[in-house]
Amino acid sequence: MTFELRRSIAADHPSLPGHFPAAPLVPGVLILDEVLAALRDWRKDCQLTAIRTVKFLQPLKPEQPFTICLSTSNDDATGVNFCCRIEDHAMVEGQLEIYFGTKVTS
Repeated sequence: MTFELRRSIAADHPSLPGHFPAAPLVPGVLILDEVLAALRDWRKDCQLTAIRTVKFLQPLKPEQPFTICLSTSNDDATGVNFCCRIEDHAMVEGQLEIYFGTKVTS
């Protein structure tokens, strides 16, 4: 089961000023926020419980389009693999841990 979504980060995003001003790059946490938003678009009934692994392979520039790809081995899997690509090159890859339903805390 897979899901893909195209995104880009606007050059006027409030997190960008001061983040390498001479050669702006999108912060990794902002890319991960986009991955989480894509997960919520795909699996509305789940909650992120952990980021198991993440590896940043290539920088992302403001306005540069990228594709988020999410995949699981089956509908009720608690592990979601993700990859962000710029064209055919992996930019970020990793694995998320999710929980279905409302999590009960004590």
